[in-house]
Amino acid sequence: MAKAILGKKIGMTQIFDENGQIVPVTVIQAGPCFVVQTKAPETDGYNAIQVGYGEVKENKVIKPLKGHFNKAQVKFVKYLREFRVADVKDYAIGQEIKANVFEAGDFVDVTGISKGKGFQGAIKKHNYSRGPMAHGSKYHRRTGSLGAVGPNRVFKGKKLPGRMGGNTITVQNLQIVKVDAERNYLLIKGAVPGPKKALLTIKSTVKA
Repeated sequence: MAKAILGKKIGMTQIFDENGQIVPVTVIQAGPCFVVQTKAPETDGYNAIQVGYGEVKENKVIKPLKGHFNKAQVKFVKYLREFRVADVKDYAIGQEIKANVFEAGDFVDVTGISKGKGFQGAIKKHNYSRGPMAHGSKYHRRTGSLGAVGPNRVFKGKKLPGRMGGNTITVQNLQIVKVDAERNYLLIKGAVPGPKKALLTIKSTVKA
C-alpha cells in the first residue's frame, strides 16, 4: 500500500477545471493522522502501521487505549485503523500524515459506511417491479412469489424486505482533482459513501 490516510466527509460541491468544465467533487478533510504503532515481520509477521485520527479529550478514552497512546507519545484519537505497507522502516511512531501525501491526479479507493435507510420493502431495496395500481388488483408493492412450493420453505439468499444501508462500501479508482495542503482537504471527483462527517479511508487504488 503506497499511500493511505483517514478523513472526514465534508460534503459535495463543484469546481471548474482548466478547460472551464464543471467537475463534481467530494470534499474530504484528510488527516492529520498519527502513526501510533508499527508492525514488522520479525515481531508480527507482516509490515503494517496503525494510524490514529480525530483528536478527542482524555476523558473520552478508555484506560487501555490511554496507555497505548502514552506509550507512543501521541495525542488521544477517536479512530484507529491499520494499513499494510511495503516497508515499515519508512515510518516512525508519532509521525504525522497529512493530506499532502497525495497529489492532484492520483487515483484512490475510498471506503466508508453507506447511509442507513432503515427497514425497507423489496421494491426499494431490491428494485422489484410493482403490481398494477388499479383498485381491483389488490397486489401493489408486495414481494411476490417466494419460490418452490414443494420444500415448504424459503431458500437462503431470497431477496426480501429488511434493513437497508449501513454497509461498508468501497468506491474504486476515483481521481483526486485538488489537494489543499494548508487545510488538509482532498477534492475527489465524484461521490463517496456515507453521510456528512462520516469516517472515510482513502488508499491508493488497486486498479492503477
